[in-house]
Amino acid sequence: MMAAAVTAQTDAEQSAPRTFEKLLLPHLSAAYNLARWLTGNNQNAEDLVQEAYLRAWKAFDRFGGSDGRSWLLSIVRNTCYTWLHRNGSSKLDTAFDEEIHTDESEALNPETALLQSQDRQLLREAMEELPLEFREVLIMRELEELSYREIADLTALPMGTVMSRLARARKWLLMRLAGVREATRLRR
Repeated sequence: MMAAAVTAQTDAEQSAPRTFEKLLLPHLSAAYNLARWLTGNNQNAEDLVQEAYLRAWKAFDRFGGSDGRSWLLSIVRNTCYTWLHRNGSSKLDTAFDEEIHTDESEALNPETALLQSQDRQLLREAMEELPLEFREVLIMRELEELSYREIADLTALPMGTVMSRLARARKWLLMRLAGVREATRLRR
């Protein structure tokens, strides 16, 4: 009887790493991508993803779901915010100014403006200028393809707030990219 209990415990201990790898390692690039956009630095993102994976491993016995991606991205997000707070980052207190970041002109379609703008560096710079709370929902939705519900759960925000932040982020990007394109046209 004792040998069976020891064997069962050993099997469970050996299957935990395999389950962890199966559920969470496929999301390594998504974790890095989110960390990179939140911190703005490749090296910090790598370090924070490693820290997040260690936290996930330590808490894996409490993971009860089947969606490892959302769970992991939540840990990455929290790890990044803790790091930003600890390092006194100004990214945390950048406020969205309605007058500065809003244009009443709806003349350009956001999809058209983004499709016509093939300059990735320009897009990257524009995204890095977004306040962190808008950038993170944009990254989660557009690059990581999370649903609004997943983003709301991950960020502990109401779904309406997620949708509002996403709309504002898209609008701000559109205005920024359209403004740069216009400035470039005028210089020629």
